[in-house]
Amino acid sequence: MPEEVVDGLYEAVEYAGLNVESLTLEPIAAMNIAIPEQYRLLNIGLVDVGAGTSDICLTKDGCIIAYGMIPCAGDEITECIAKTYLVDFNTAEKIKMSASSKKKGLVTFKDIMGITQKVDALEIRNAAADVVDAMAKDVAEKIIELNGGKPVNAVFVVGGGGKIPGYTERVADCLGIPHQRVAVRGEEVLTSVDFQVDNFKKDSLYVTPVGICTNYYTQKNNFVFVTVNKERIKLYDTSNLTVVDAVMQIGFPNEKLFPRRGAEINFTVNGKSRLVRGSAGEGAVVTLNGRPANLHTPIEQNDIIVVTESTVGEPASITIGQLEEFNSQITFIVNDKTIVCPRFAYVNGELKSEFYDINDGDKIRMENFYTVAQLFEFLDLDYKTLNVTVNNEPADKNTKVYENFTVRTSSLEEYNENIMASEKLQESEETDDKVAEEPVIQPLDITITVNGQSVVLSGKPDYIVVDLFQFYPFDLTMVRGNLVFLHNGNDADYSSPLNDGDVIELRWEDK
Repeated sequence: MPEEVVDGLYEAVEYAGLNVESLTLEPIAAMNIAIPEQYRLLNIGLVDVGAGTSDICLTKDGCIIAYGMIPCAGDEITECIAKTYLVDFNTAEKIKMSASSKKKGLVTFKDIMGITQKVDALEIRNAAADVVDAMAKDVAEKIIELNGGKPVNAVFVVGGGGKIPGYTERVADCLGIPHQRVAVRGEEVLTSVDFQVDNFKKDSLYVTPVGICTNYYTQKNNFVFVTVNKERIKLYDTSNLTVVDAVMQIGFPNEKLFPRRGAEINFTVNGKSRLVRGSAGEGAVVTLNGRPANLHTPIEQNDIIVVTESTVGEPASITIGQLEEFNSQITFIVNDKTIVCPRFAYVNGELKSEFYDINDGDKIRMENFYTVAQLFEFLDLDYKTLNVTVNNEPADKNTKVYENFTVRTSSLEEYNENIMASEKLQESEETDDKVAEEPVIQPLDITITVNGQSVVLSGKPDYIVVDLFQFYPFDLTMVRGNLVFLHNGNDADYSSPLNDGDVIELRWEDK
């Protein structure tokens, strides 16, 4: 029952100057009479069909696992008969009882007009059949709901409303179990009860009242009183109460019973979402009568329970250097030497070191290139004093250098001397009598194979490997793994000569 109902009952009794000696629920009282303890290992249902409600109780594994109620019972049948045969409620009740006890034969009564009616018992039952069907369906659905979505193995029916012929069969049909597994319990469970009345007929009507009476002798108090965190509470004694029942009764927050994680960090790396969880804290600490316990420890009358709420773990923490992407490297070829460099990480557009603590909401981008300025800073060289080429093309500080690109340098002095020598030679040639003219080198077309596809290179007298990117579409800036770049079966060098018939293999390979 709802706590406010129980509290109201106790307060009313105390207001009258009395004490509650015994309190029980009707279906549980009926269960104690109709279903002996040795049967309760089975998954059985009991339905007490009273006047206004049908009370339901279920057993399994030796104990009562659920109880419930539907607001539909014997009075529904009585009202149907009253409307059908134009009689008052009390007369309809007598008609119902007669029709229930007689398999066949006539039922005699007077309607509100004073006319004597004689109606066959079967006809009366047929008139109430729709109501009986609806009651049976509602009861079956409630049983399935209370039993976790499946029917019980058998059902015992007590109370006057369940005696009408056809009711037990309809309950069985709605549950999908054999008819013989739904039965009315009456005289057979009351054999040990002496009513001390001559010719007293024992039937299902008296199962619940007898159960309420015997409950007084078998259970002196239906509640267990315990103290939780200095608050005294009462719990209905289900015979298997545990600490968690008492803790939930005082409204202790469920989330504070179990370990709680610290704050998590959500961020993105190259546009992909990442989540790092905080560490788990400690669960709630429970003591029972001063001794260590847990949430599933059984409790008894007057136990003292102390619960200390669980703790929150440490918040999530991760640095740039702990990212898998940061630990990958980029390889460049500088003046014919292989240089291995760490990747650069940009957080929200700003360059950050490997020691940066990632914050919630950060947007991280791991670049797949260095600029010339960044590369020479890593090499601890001053690019301003050098002439720099990337893949044999002039480069400045902002030129991007990708995986396996070739970088060459020469001093500015050497570079300027080469330019001056070239200019002097040109002047000498112009002032010469042009005794001999420099031969003209004609452009040469060559055909190579790239990834099995023929590609024609044209417009230059000779070619190097890097030239193929002018004629074959391959985007080095969109990194999708490790670059596989083979020239005639060997690792390609961007500055190697490229000849007619050469074979190039070029693709991204998963890391």
